[in-house]
Amino acid sequence: VQGTGGSSAVSKCSAAARGYIQDRFLRLLAGRRRRRAPLIHRGYYIRARAVDHCVQDFLLKTQGLPRTQILSLGAGFDSLYFRLKDMGLLHHTVVYEVDFPNVACQKATLIKRMKELSALVGDNGGEGLGAITFSGEDYKLLGVDLSELSDLERTLEEAGLNNEIPTLFIAEVVLTYMENTRSDALIRWAAERFPQACFLVYEQVHPEDPFGRVMQQHFSQLNSALHSLAQYPDCEAQRRRFLGKGWTDCSVMDMNEFFTCCIPEDEQQRVQTLEPFDEYEEWHLKCSHYFVLAASKGMEPSWTPLLPTVTVPRHAGPVGMAGSVPAAVCARLSGIPGLRRYGHHSVLIKPNVILTTGGFGEEDGQHCRVRNFHVLSKHAGYWKAVCVTQNIPDKRWGERLYHTVSCLSDTLALVVGGRTSPSSAGLGMLWLKFPETCNASDPNGVAVELVSVQPAAEVAALRWRHSTTEVTFKGEQYLFVYGGRSVLEPVLGDWYFLHTRELSCTVIAVEGPVPESRHSHSACSWQGGVLIAGGLGAAEQPLGSVFLLRELEHGFQWQTIETHPPLVPRYSHTAHVHEEKLLLVGGVWFHASCVPGITVIDLMTGLCLDYVINVEHLEWPLMLHNHSSVFLPNEKELLVIGGGGNCFSFGTHLNLEPVSLSLSSILISH
Repeated sequence: VQGTGGSSAVSKCSAAARGYIQDRFLRLLAGRRRRRAPLIHRGYYIRARAVDHCVQDFLLKTQGLPRTQILSLGAGFDSLYFRLKDMGLLHHTVVYEVDFPNVACQKATLIKRMKELSALVGDNGGEGLGAITFSGEDYKLLGVDLSELSDLERTLEEAGLNNEIPTLFIAEVVLTYMENTRSDALIRWAAERFPQACFLVYEQVHPEDPFGRVMQQHFSQLNSALHSLAQYPDCEAQRRRFLGKGWTDCSVMDMNEFFTCCIPEDEQQRVQTLEPFDEYEEWHLKCSHYFVLAASKGMEPSWTPLLPTVTVPRHAGPVGMAGSVPAAVCARLSGIPGLRRYGHHSVLIKPNVILTTGGFGEEDGQHCRVRNFHVLSKHAGYWKAVCVTQNIPDKRWGERLYHTVSCLSDTLALVVGGRTSPSSAGLGMLWLKFPETCNASDPNGVAVELVSVQPAAEVAALRWRHSTTEVTFKGEQYLFVYGGRSVLEPVLGDWYFLHTRELSCTVIAVEGPVPESRHSHSACSWQGGVLIAGGLGAAEQPLGSVFLLRELEHGFQWQTIETHPPLVPRYSHTAHVHEEKLLLVGGVWFHASCVPGITVIDLMTGLCLDYVINVEHLEWPLMLHNHSSVFLPNEKELLVIGGGGNCFSFGTHLNLEPVSLSLSSILISH
């Protein structure tokens, strides 16, 4: 548990060094310095913003009072006191910090050694008595185990804590490491002993979904299990917890809601452009698994620190599930590491034969961008897979993520776009050629050729997280390249019609209301046109719109498809059309009560039904984002290949093997 504090100080320090947060004291307290990934920076940015939001509000509410105090529980190497002091915000406030004795001693030694820190505490700062490791006029550092409530109370009393003045308690990822009986007792004690108080909590939530299981496993491996989660698994349970233990008002929101509602739009944009970034799914999942809570008694209701700066339409109430879809592991495909990947693409090249390319995953015993292709084929009811190594003069052409593959004939497919890293320009086009006999028993002969195209067509391919869909216009075949993002544009809303024979861009008139820019959406061919669903929009907000690009006599027309109930906004899903039904598979949404399963939209009536995926026969968490899926209409079977991602600081999760979803019951019931 003490180790998590040190690690978090290093991450905060790295975020400050990259400009996410303004804090010159972190580098003095963190000790070692290490550059973290952009995803970690964003995670610690939102944590710092949430805590600061509530602290600043407490100080604002109490600025007219003669005396106030802040008690930071499990403070670790946090710099809060030094920042507030430096900003001149502690004229009538004393800050008390509590942590394990050896952590408090280490911090006290650091403060004494660093002139920049000791100068802020003042001349009379120095060693205290007993458990008080450092004592200044407005700063007390105490070494005591929080779970020993009587010791804590005695030490605080010795340090001069005053029960009668307004007090802010801060517990930033602290209570969850304590046994619930002890953390509950601490919450109740604070409410009973302090008539005017606020309590701020930031910690984890939602333990049972796939991301939550990976998160729990990570902390268990660190020998710092998250105790709160079983008894208080969601935001509402945490709210009831505080209201049931003496607090008169309590408000809570997850970090997706906090970021969207409480951080001004210009600040959101500043953070979103600080570093090349392309891990939206993991960012939003991380945010849905952490909350900020503000409880109060004897003071203004605690929701004031969390009042939204903007009002965002939220999906009301829990997502109602119309039924469930069974998931089963494809027995003969288990143990093939190359199928453990994400950001790849799978396409049906002929009946019962699938080609999977690109992505990030396991290859040659390590995690890397995957160069090799895999061919999967089904014989006598069983799937078989084989790896196809390929030789490309420029290896970047083979190592791409978030590209598309369109099968144009029995022997030819076109790869469009994709990227290596998010700071590199999008990649162009690539021909894949394979013999008519290609399957997992005889996979040889998948050849790769670079495509030389006109400059206009090249622009169409310099993107990723886009869609490429076959359309028909006046009897001619085209590929409709739409949306995505590029190294210069975080979200694109343009489109191109690529003539499939000549690979030239053709101008075709399109009328109707233009959909808002998006990436990570789904696109399916239907009735000669294209169905676009969901995606991530310009403000990194999931979209719930469904559009049809419909063929007219003189061109195409955008039409909105109204769904009822409204489609829950999502992105990073896959989609298929079966008869008059649009099937959406997985994805990421902000609605944290459950994860997206299968959504069926009746294209004739607009009826929209959600189905949960029954994973009881899987022994590992099934993450349905950054995956690929192929629908086999005759068997009404959906094969999900790969999926997963880099789960914040909890490690990379790759779905272990392809999964078969049987849709026969839900497609009949419609």
